[in-house]
Amino acid sequence: MKLPGILQPILLKEALSALFTGPYTLPFPKKPSEPQKRFRGKPKFDDEECVGCGACAMVCPANDISVFDDVANKKRVITLYYDKCIQCGQCEANCITEKGIKLSREYDMIYFDRSQAKTTVEKELVLCEVCGDVISTRDHIRWVTKRLGPLAFSNPTLMLTALKDAKVLDEIPPRDKDLEPGRHDVVRMLCAKCRRRIQLGA
Repeated sequence: MKLPGILQPILLKEALSALFTGPYTLPFPKKPSEPQKRFRGKPKFDDEECVGCGACAMVCPANDISVFDDVANKKRVITLYYDKCIQCGQCEANCITEKGIKLSREYDMIYFDRSQAKTTVEKELVLCEVCGDVISTRDHIRWVTKRLGPLAFSNPTLMLTALKDAKVLDEIPPRDKDLEPGRHDVVRMLCAKCRRRIQLGA
């Protein structure tokens, strides 16, 4: 005759063992538990290493990262929402600096207010002096300039950034908005569209 479940020797042994040794489950949240070394947790921006290029937003499969350009205040705001993040690691894998955003080992992302479940990073925008369109962020242009080295001097926008950072050049006088765009605007901060129109006449 088969014994009832709890009276079977194996189950009885397990029940008595659990009674004296405690539960098998982790004591979280009473006591934090240490995740594995390669655990993919909460993504975090590094304000020093992030250049504000927006590559992380382009590759996010959950469409979780937003890029907002506040042209009036010359500011780019990149926001990552934790309530939609799936910790896939695509943002970290495709970061152009390889350090701008990293997946931490933090797994506790509990918020009482959903609007707080986010993190942001802000970067200064650089605008075209002719049409006012966004070129990129100041840090992104600096990063490209540093990567190109001496080749950066073939592009006036990059050259002006390098000279200003080296404190060789002060702020150039503002452009006269009454003048039509022409060759006199070549050595200025220009977007690709205006530079093509001015230099090639196209």
